Amino acid sequence: MTEEPLALSRTARTRLRREEIVTTAARTFADRGYAHVGMRDIADAVGIRGASLYHHFAAKEEILYAVCLTVTREPCEENLPLLDAAGTPAQRMAMLVRAHLRHLYRRRVEHLVGLHEMASLTPEHRAVVDGHRRYYQRRVRDVITAGVRSGEFTVPDAQLAAFAVLDMLNGFSGWFRDDGGLSLDDVAEGYVELVVGRMLGAGTASG
Repeated sequence: MTEEPLALSRTARTRLRREEIVTTAARTFADRGYAHVGMRDIADAVGIRGASLYHHFAAKEEILYAVCLTVTREPCEENLPLLDAAGTPAQRMAMLVRAHLRHLYRRRVEHLVGLHEMASLTPEHRAVVDGHRRYYQRRVRDVITAGVRSGEFTVPDAQLAAFAVLDMLNGFSGWFRDDGGLSLDDVAEGYVELVVGRMLGAGTASG
């Protein structure tokens, strides 16, 4: 009767430990550079033995891959369902902008590491990461296309607009600071106005 709860508890502990390793490794890569960090360095930063680290990840590249997935696969899973929610294209894009920025706020370090260190991934892992990124871009393009067809958006090229929107949103991780005078909510609402209301041409239709 007690085996299943204990098994679930072990699974949860393993998941939490992996998340801790990925988050700590991302900070270490950001501080020192991926090429200058070894598995022992990561284990020391997490506060575990080297053997314990290898129980979760067989190589440093696997950890970098996990870092990159937090800013490619994870936003696909967490943010894209908003584009299938009820509402107009402008309203759904507004929800996505807010969610995208909040996710980036939580994963700023991981995002910057992914930008600078992605070339160190194996070709197989790079292909998976690029696939998630392209899928996210396509979904954004599709909702912009829907907005153009409905008359809410005025951009002439939905694909180009999607690239521009995502480039603007992703730039947030490079400049935002908690002590910079703007709150996350301030930035999110400002970006909704800039992206949906002005760049895409929806005016006040984003709600």
